[in-house]
Amino acid sequence: MSRLLVIGCGGVAQVAIQKCCQNSDVFTELCIASRTKSKCDALKEKLNGKTSTIVTTAQVDADNVEEVKALISSYKPDAVLNVALPYQDLTIMDACLACKVHYIDTANYEPENTDDPKWREVYEKRCKELGFSAYFDYSWQWAYDEKFKEAGLTALLGTGFDPGVTSVFTAYAKKHYFDEIHTIDILDCNGGDHGYAFATNFNPEVNLREVSAPGSYWEDGHWVEVPAMSIKREYDFPQVGKKDMYLLHHEEIEALARNIKGVKRIRFFMTFGQSYLTHMKCLENVGMLSTTPIDFNGQQIVPIQFLKALLPDPASLGPRTVGKTNIGCIFTGVKDGKEKTIMIYNVCDHQECYKELGSQAISYTTGVPAMIGTALVASGVWNKTGALTTDEFDPDPYMEMLNKFGLPWIVDENPVTVE
Repeated sequence: MSRLLVIGCGGVAQVAIQKCCQNSDVFTELCIASRTKSKCDALKEKLNGKTSTIVTTAQVDADNVEEVKALISSYKPDAVLNVALPYQDLTIMDACLACKVHYIDTANYEPENTDDPKWREVYEKRCKELGFSAYFDYSWQWAYDEKFKEAGLTALLGTGFDPGVTSVFTAYAKKHYFDEIHTIDILDCNGGDHGYAFATNFNPEVNLREVSAPGSYWEDGHWVEVPAMSIKREYDFPQVGKKDMYLLHHEEIEALARNIKGVKRIRFFMTFGQSYLTHMKCLENVGMLSTTPIDFNGQQIVPIQFLKALLPDPASLGPRTVGKTNIGCIFTGVKDGKEKTIMIYNVCDHQECYKELGSQAISYTTGVPAMIGTALVASGVWNKTGALTTDEFDPDPYMEMLNKFGLPWIVDENPVTVE
């Protein structure tokens, strides 16, 4: 029985909150807080009469540590689930430490302003030392590890699907199927169609930054970086079919490379249709993906934030998206001296998600694991202290909850591998 503060009320947050309310044995009380309180109030109204969880709402600016601390101090939650923006991770972590409550999020920190001189200095040093240039990485949050240990608190980093479930799949494979894992290929396929010429399935600002950045993978103890979208493969995804997929940099690679001893290569692939890539390239070429403010008619605007205002809200895609997602991991390695290959994956139907919660499958596949990780921390089942990723805990209770709360998984012991 616990009291939870959820910060954020976008598409993923709305799924996570509704799932928390389905799990009222753990979450007896819940406060939804966001910059826009009217969104929180609308969701509370939707939940009325559907849950025994006591739901309240609040307004908060998650960029302001003092505001977050004041809200935590007044509500007194056992844990805080951050489903706001990755830019706000450190602010909310600071507030959780000050108020001595557990912290959970779905994506690692990246700065809103990538031209900030202090951040830039640290970033450029990391690029030189580690060899990958993505704006997001775990170093900023791993720096909180000792502070959370000293406070006797858990900071669970990245309990979405990828990162999150993919890392739990890895821990599960290591525990039950392998003595050593040698390669991991993480495949993220969205076979859905929303009917728009161009739209993003989650926050456009974060999504477009991620896919337009150089790709990178881990091999033989170091990072290999390649130009954006330069490595392409076709894969026949169960229940979805053949799709083109492209190698991207992704945050769980960094954590798995550190935590899975003996791993030789980790790659991440995501599917994209040609229309999406063409639109994105055009927008990039004319500067619309830039995070650097420009002067327009006497006002400072950030091009990618202006583009975000023009694009469909990802939370609005649910009713018009059809098709399925398939996200999973292919592992190779050794068990009892013999080579072994397996794939663990989940298939999720966009329309089934919409019927249940009014969401498309991208928000669903992130929001459900956000609830699961939070439930395991809040109930004390996962009770390590420090700043930790999901692969560092016992995977079995998480895997059981995936089956129970709408993301059943499949183990294929004879999968097709990626060349």
